Amino acid sequence: MNRQDVAEELAKPISQKLLGSSIPARLAYIGTDGAPRAIPIGFWWTGEHVVMATVPKSAKVRALRQNPRVALTVDTQDEWPPRVLLIRGAARVELVDGVPDSYVEASRKVVPAAHVKGWEQGVRALYDQMVLITVEPDWAKLLDFETTLPKAVEDLVLARAGAADVDGPIHSR
Repeated sequence: MNRQDVAEELAKPISQKLLGSSIPARLAYIGTDGAPRAIPIGFWWTGEHVVMATVPKSAKVRALRQNPRVALTVDTQDEWPPRVLLIRGAARVELVDGVPDSYVEASRKVVPAAHVKGWEQGVRALYDQMVLITVEPDWAKLLDFETTLPKAVEDLVLARAGAADVDGPIHSR
């Protein structure tokens, strides 16, 4: 997928809504043992990159240094039709001193306003360093289940529509 196609997919209003939401991403990566992992993780969208922060000694940091290819999903939990944003890319891992202000700002999406001050004090006291995981999307797909569907479902719908045009209504075949 070229950069322009990725940018257009991520610029769609539903994509932007998901990227700005308080919904955690599900980050999929390959562990150092070769087994797949999928974890929920808070994130923020910079307009070009998905960024996450974590503990420097976490297993995902070691794994991403070994194999930076990842997939992310951000999807609605309690909405119909479901909205699903799928992203693939390479993760860059960067050790930073302290707690990045952007991490604190992004956390405001999920930490209730009445608790932000205490939460921020606790986080800043806990972390001397954090690791930023920055993903530059090289593939993206929005599934809104109104105008876009998973490819296999889309193919099935088209095949059924084609068969219906030729043979009349489809019954079981």
